[in-house]
Amino acid sequence: MTWSDRLSLFSMFDYGALALLVLGWLWIGWRIENPAPGRPSVSVLMSDFRRAWMTQMVTRQPRMFDAQLVSNLRQGTAFFASASMIAIGGGLALIGNTEELAGVAKDLTLSNAPAIVWEIKLVVVLVFLANAFLKFVWAHRLFGYCSVLMAAVPNDPDTELAYPRAAQAAELSITAGRSFNRAMRSTYFALAAAAWIFGAYALLLATLFTIAMLYRREFASQSRDILLEIPPDTQP
Repeated sequence: MTWSDRLSLFSMFDYGALALLVLGWLWIGWRIENPAPGRPSVSVLMSDFRRAWMTQMVTRQPRMFDAQLVSNLRQGTAFFASASMIAIGGGLALIGNTEELAGVAKDLTLSNAPAIVWEIKLVVVLVFLANAFLKFVWAHRLFGYCSVLMAAVPNDPDTELAYPRAAQAAELSITAGRSFNRAMRSTYFALAAAAWIFGAYALLLATLFTIAMLYRREFASQSRDILLEIPPDTQP
């Protein structure tokens, strides 16, 4: 079967729903990281609090609390990275079992499409999961870098390098958090892509639901209202 034959197995509605999935993933990520000036997202607000955290760390003695926080963040990224790897392994195992995959898919959708159709749909899910895994791993490493920079912050707040080093640690923490958030969004869209097994209409609805959920959490959630109650601390 040639590639043109494989492509003909999908309808224009399938291609439209897939395009919406990819464009929606790109758009919501850009919107969250580049919000309108008067309507910051939760992610942007948390970046300000990360800077405030590192500023407070300079005068906090001892700093075991800060070290424990970074350790918890690293554990979270390691957990999700491991979960992504397990999911990728499960997806690859399904692709290698095309006969059973086609049988299960037929029972769910009453469709007689060949196994290659289900394999391609699974590949889309795996692409999102692979992207999530790589970003989780990178976030884990960045949090490690952040912990090293935190250790390099002088204990004396009057030292010239104290606040510049804390600012560097804050920016690394922000970068790590951004990578973690991107990985989480990829995971959400991987779940949306899994709905394609039930057809293009299911993929379309799952994509719209995922975009709406992410938008609400970042721009219209109760947690955002709480963050806006007290302005984030600024650099002294």
